[in-house]
Amino acid sequence: MNYDAFFGDALTALKREGRYRVFADLERRAGDFPRAIRHADGTQSPVTVWCSNDYLGMGQHPRVLAAMREAVDRCGAGAGGTRNISGTNHYHVLLEQALAGWHRKEAALLFTSGYVANWATLGTLAAKLPGCVVLSDEQNHASMIEGIRHSRAEKQIFRHSDPEDLARRLAGIAPERPKIVAFESVYSMDGDIAPIAELCEVAKAAGALTYLDEVHAVGLYGESGAGVAERDGLLDQLDVVQATLGKAVGLIGGYVAASSALVDFVRSFASGFIFTTALPPAIAAGALESVRLLQDAGDLRARHRAAVSAVKEGFAARGLPVLPGPSHIVPLMVRDPELCRAASDRLLNTHGLYVQPINYPTVARGAERLRLTPSPLHQDAEIAALTEAVCETWDYLKLPYNG
Repeated sequence: MNYDAFFGDALTALKREGRYRVFADLERRAGDFPRAIRHADGTQSPVTVWCSNDYLGMGQHPRVLAAMREAVDRCGAGAGGTRNISGTNHYHVLLEQALAGWHRKEAALLFTSGYVANWATLGTLAAKLPGCVVLSDEQNHASMIEGIRHSRAEKQIFRHSDPEDLARRLAGIAPERPKIVAFESVYSMDGDIAPIAELCEVAKAAGALTYLDEVHAVGLYGESGAGVAERDGLLDQLDVVQATLGKAVGLIGGYVAASSALVDFVRSFASGFIFTTALPPAIAAGALESVRLLQDAGDLRARHRAAVSAVKEGFAARGLPVLPGPSHIVPLMVRDPELCRAASDRLLNTHGLYVQPINYPTVARGAERLRLTPSPLHQDAEIAALTEAVCETWDYLKLPYNG
């Protein structure tokens, strides 16, 4: 077999469909978020980033950077091993304690990413609970889907954010069988928020474990920023809260928070935890400082909500096809992969605004979009300039407005 020819043909097909992904070569500048330097064709140019998952700019916060520098000076660069073999640094322990307290759980466990946290935890729980059935929201993230698939447990997919469909499916499962109901709080493409209270009520009535992915919510919602479950007073209804350190916390890594017994079980049986090198101490130190800051960041969250509202209202006032929703995600619908790529390119090359196109398989075919994530650090003038640039791009490409 000509392997390279096979690979090349597959890539050509992606390009033909308009789905080939091109990285923007960006250089973030400490203290200057959301602005960055773009490297392209041997040149450098300033850009404003409108699609970062560093939602609050915590990856640039001076106290976070100082904590990381101090940890590097004290502990060196890497962890030196897996958590079981010399890799557990005191910063890991302190961070896990802080995360558990943030979500009002007995314990927490760090992973190298949010993806791995979902894959390893769901995969381990579903595989080890005898006769387990996992009920998964149809729009759950790929990491949850892969974890469930890896477990080889029976799974059922319930309609998106539909407690009635979940209840119907649970009623058809023998009461004595272990069950896990897995869903997200904020769905990152459409920006909708799950009916957590209703889903938990149905799950608890059937004796199921509740597993909530708060990846796109931690830092942003709730009095202390612990997520939508905290905002809605539902932390006691969740058996497992999973989240990331790579978005609003501003670094990298993932975690789960739950009872001491469940966390210790995952720690002891999850291959995705046992057999991988621990996060560098400096990452844990920076994340710890970020979590501490976020717990007292109500003003920052208020400015974030104001910026999101300003962008949504500005788009709506001009008739741009923004998908309405209750969260901080701003989806601008294009519904064609090639035009979505073209709109992103024009915003970047002509206006110096970086918004990544979102195509299949991240979203369904025909649901292609630009996904914007305004931050509290975007200024009013930048929001106004964004709206004008998007309108110019829509006119140039003859994209449809609402109505």
